Amino acid sequence: MIVDPSQLNPVECQQWLQTAIAPRPICFASTIDKDGNVNLSPFSFFNLFSTRPPVVIFSPSRRVRDNTIKHTLENVMEVPEVVINIVDYDMVYQTSLASCEYPRLVSEFGKAGFTEEPATLVKPPMVRESKVKMECRVLEIKSLGSEGGAGNLVLCEILRLHVNESILNDAGTMIDQRKLHHVARLGGNWYCKVDPANLFEVEKPNVKLGIGIDILPEGIRSSPILTGNNLAQLGNVNEMPVIDPAFEDERLKNIFQYYAMNPEEMEKELHLYAKELLDAQRVSDAWQVLLAI
Repeated sequence: MIVDPSQLNPVECQQWLQTAIAPRPICFASTIDKDGNVNLSPFSFFNLFSTRPPVVIFSPSRRVRDNTIKHTLENVMEVPEVVINIVDYDMVYQTSLASCEYPRLVSEFGKAGFTEEPATLVKPPMVRESKVKMECRVLEIKSLGSEGGAGNLVLCEILRLHVNESILNDAGTMIDQRKLHHVARLGGNWYCKVDPANLFEVEKPNVKLGIGIDILPEGIRSSPILTGNNLAQLGNVNEMPVIDPAFEDERLKNIFQYYAMNPEEMEKELHLYAKELLDAQRVSDAWQVLLAI
């Protein structure tokens, strides 16, 4: 199916893009106007774009239904400061409630049951319940269009982070990814939660180059069992492995004994076993199984 965004109405285009481009982290932005009125609103068009200087961007889009702009955008135009509060699962329903379009002088802090906490460098308050707060200076606001649905990029330099100690690692030196249960937006009413049950690590070839999938033996590269991810795991080693005489594996022995008279079935079973090992992140063992063919 081919979808042409120019042929869609704004609502349809939004639905296609927000379901395809996901999950998206949530910027829970607290801002203030020139008269001291505070606004608190979530935005899922948000991410990190630089670390030196530390810059994040979020985008309060023009409303599709009537092409008006949001209070957050009006506020940062008047007072170019914002606190970006990171949303985790413990506060996701309150955050959603704060997205209601209350009148300008109505406090989303009160409506959603959040606690204002004074920032140290900027005027807008922080959300005490958020486990990571970023005090930011607005560097630039770039409009992407004048129609409903058009974004307005708010470029923010992070001046200071406030991190709850409960999410730090045992050494107290960094955030433990397993302790901060981020929430991200999908399409429609859908969200997702990051917790240890759905976390996994992918080893990055940062220092040594991986040999690449193209270097793998043809019998491995063309396997109908090993997936593209599996092949990439094998190709991420920095040199072609060799048979380790000390490698012992009972299941490998059983495969050789049982399928000794049927090479094709033996190769299939070895690839199935290698896939199990790769899915369990046991790359070295998987290589030994495949080299035994």
